Amino acid sequence: MSGKVTTHVLDTSCGKPAAGVVVELWRIVEGGESELLTKAVTNQDGRLDKPLLTENKMARGVYELRFQVGDYFLRNGFVNQAYPFLHVIPVRFGLEDVNEHYHVPLLVAPGGYSTYRGS
Repeated sequence: MSGKVTTHVLDTSCGKPAAGVVVELWRIVEGGESELLTKAVTNQDGRLDKPLLTENKMARGVYELRFQVGDYFLRNGFVNQAYPFLHVIPVRFGLEDVNEHYHVPLLVAPGGYSTYRGS
């Protein structure tokens, strides 16, 4: 199996994929500092066109996905205030085995979210 990190975003308020969500992948380094590795935008299926991280760049450690959902909700008219309740959702996870597939989906609505390790 080749290691990779992937995600997708589903908008549970309307039961559809969340297109146009900016997703960043950060590596958490010594002292808790963050290093931006890559940034992508979800497509019409709420998925990214390619993995955020692939086997040649996989390394054991702590990572964080940051989902820019506030802009998505504002742009699509799901909220009408300048400061939505959810703006950026950070999901911090550990990557132990560089040969595994780490799929980290986000289920989101304007008032809450859930995530899990998918397959």
